[in-house]
Amino acid sequence: MYFKHHKSYLLVAFVFLFFTSVLNLQAQNSSKKQFVVVIDAGHGGHDPGNRGSGYYEKHIALDVALAVGKELEKHQDIKVIYTRKTDVFIPLHKRAQIANDAKADLFVSIHCNAHGSSAHGTETFVLGLHNSKANLEIAMKENSVIYLEEDYEVTYGGFDPNDKSSYIGMTLMQEEYLDQSILLADFIQKEYTNKLKRVNRGVKQAGLLVLRETVMPSVLTEIGFLSYKPEGSYLNSSKGKSDVAKSIENGILNYKKSLNLNLFNTPIEINEASSSQNNKKEYTDNYDDITFKVQVAAGSTAIETNPYNFKGLQNISREKEGKYYKYYYGATSSYKEVQNFLEEAKKAGYENSYIVAFKDEKKISVNDALKTKKD
Repeated sequence: MYFKHHKSYLLVAFVFLFFTSVLNLQAQNSSKKQFVVVIDAGHGGHDPGNRGSGYYEKHIALDVALAVGKELEKHQDIKVIYTRKTDVFIPLHKRAQIANDAKADLFVSIHCNAHGSSAHGTETFVLGLHNSKANLEIAMKENSVIYLEEDYEVTYGGFDPNDKSSYIGMTLMQEEYLDQSILLADFIQKEYTNKLKRVNRGVKQAGLLVLRETVMPSVLTEIGFLSYKPEGSYLNSSKGKSDVAKSIENGILNYKKSLNLNLFNTPIEINEASSSQNNKKEYTDNYDDITFKVQVAAGSTAIETNPYNFKGLQNISREKEGKYYKYYYGATSSYKEVQNFLEEAKKAGYENSYIVAFKDEKKISVNDALKTKKD
């Protein structure tokens, strides 16, 4: 009788320990797999943002930010962190610090635009050199919030939002994450344009302080112009806020999906006879010391570059940049040929693939590469 009870106790103890260990392991795996997104509602507290048409940018930005986060939180593999959840003032460097301390995978700052004209539509910014007066004006406007902070000269190393020379070299701060930031910005803009039929003002670069301070892919999205009355009214409405939040959410999810390397494990047959890499056609538009490639994917996991992992595409190369592995299709000094590679990648299923350029093994912009054409 004693041994019978003893065996029963041992069995119960074993089952308890087994399930406890399984639950602990699942919890550990869950936390490791979480994709951390920091949602930043622009302005707040004694900083109202712009007051176009009498609306408050700080309130609209907060409502949209909370709506985006609420939907993202429904995904178990996503962790959402807010820079603010109430009407409080948060200095720009503190917003970035929140993201950096959380080791976030993404930083998305939400703002509303304003202008003394009938300008309207959406635009999403990444850090970089502003190539137009309009972009510089937006950077100066958004950065001027630091004047509301104590000791801003010390905090931002003498940066003056109204001094053009302060913006020189800012693009280097986020160079490592520029590709991912542009990709995220493009996903968000496509949602605004394709789903909501909003006016697309494009993906742009500007010297925005809040993006300079972050160490992960980061964007600032201007969801519309409050100063344009029809758009301001829409953005201040429940429907407008809900629509915009859904677009930002979908943009983030599409970006995350593009990093999910498990998607590559669906082999797709490619007719080798039709592949430009197997044709012997010679191209004459070669660029000195330039190599063009097509980026098809990026992710935190290194996988073999075999065709069966990349939907049948051959000649895939892998390079590590920061904490991400980048996967490229093809390599050529001909811009016409890389355009063919891009078409093949998209036909294989990589709809969001794009062309990148290298000079002396260092990544440069495609525009800069095209300026080096050999006569």
